[in-house]
Amino acid sequence: MNLKYFTLAVAALAGSTVLMAQAKDGKGKAAPQPMSFFVSSTGGGNGADLGGLAGADALCQRLAQAAGSSKTFHAYLSTQGAGAVNARDRIGAGPWYNAKGQQIAANVGELHGDTLEQARLGNRINKVTALDEKGNMHNGVGDNPNQHDVLTGSQPDGRAFTDSADHTCKNWTSSSDGTAMLGHLDRLGGPNASWNSVHPSNGCSQQNLISTGGAGFLYCFGIN
Repeated sequence: MNLKYFTLAVAALAGSTVLMAQAKDGKGKAAPQPMSFFVSSTGGGNGADLGGLAGADALCQRLAQAAGSSKTFHAYLSTQGAGAVNARDRIGAGPWYNAKGQQIAANVGELHGDTLEQARLGNRINKVTALDEKGNMHNGVGDNPNQHDVLTGSQPDGRAFTDSADHTCKNWTSSSDGTAMLGHLDRLGGPNASWNSVHPSNGCSQQNLISTGGAGFLYCFGIN
């Protein structure tokens, strides 16, 4: 091989190696994916009155930015009535990773078990992986206090309820009348093991949410 072309080839190979090294961490492992899923470390403070979907999204965004994320986050919440919104339709396409780089689900279908195979395998939301934006675990069954409830207002498939009952505390604007459908971040202690649709809250006030087993937490998903 001509010395000139040999030198160019070596330089190109070295450049590729540098680029590969930059994509690795100090131990030679692939760099972790940026956070695109978390359970909020706090609720809105006014029960299930979050200021509607816009207020809920703003809470997720504020917490994500404080944790150093530059992604856009939406709250996993459905609404009811005219113009009802499905939670599954407002969270992007995935994949989603927690604050420690662990994959929660590859896509919307896997997140909700849309096919028999996806339902059999399930997503990877549980107490150990459903971390807050700082990478901390939430209290669950067996902890004092138990705070495993997460506001969703959704059916197991991530879609809005279509009956006349209130499952969303008046579309996340009430801290008094109504109830909210809840999921369990640890998937324990309910009539099913659902992460997003286990039982309704005792009411919509902050004290109602606490007495049910939560604090008004939200699932927050990066949409980009």
